[in-house]
Amino acid sequence: MTELTFRNATAADVDALVALVTSAYRGESSRAGWTTEADFLDGNRIDAEVLRADIERPRSRVVLAERDDAPGPGPGPGQRLLACAHVADEGGHGYFGMFAVVPGLQGVGIGKALLAECERIAREEWRLPDMRMTVIDIRDELIAFYARRGYRRTGVYRPFPHGDERFGIPRRDDLRFEVLEKTL
Repeated sequence: MTELTFRNATAADVDALVALVTSAYRGESSRAGWTTEADFLDGNRIDAEVLRADIERPRSRVVLAERDDAPGPGPGPGQRLLACAHVADEGGHGYFGMFAVVPGLQGVGIGKALLAECERIAREEWRLPDMRMTVIDIRDELIAFYARRGYRRTGVYRPFPHGDERFGIPRRDDLRFEVLEKTL
């Protein structure tokens, strides 16, 4: 298999990104991977307009991980989209989110490589001191994944956007986010 490559998303990638993120978190297809949220959220995982705004704003990138010979959805012949993540400068701190890997390819190192690339962007290109993210606090396996990569739970919680269907339809009313942080 060829080497993993990274590139910044453009508006032309929005449809493929919405499909990838949805497949990794929602519905039956998401159950092929370990990142599924299908048991506690229905509906959308990402909104195309929010995604487009993230791609276009300054000091914000949606980073794509691709490989020439890999199976999966892709923008054109030869390149296959395997994973994506959003990295941004939010108030002088790195922000990491919208992290998705093709469900059948989770657990083989693609996500770890993409996370490292996003951390590199925040640390080396933007000179930010740390990276933050929000994770639904009941996602123990996901929080453990980030802890193994140096992120710590902060005890800072943010409400889940109940009622905003752009980000999903909760199947339970106790969902909230916890902020995780890592010094870069």
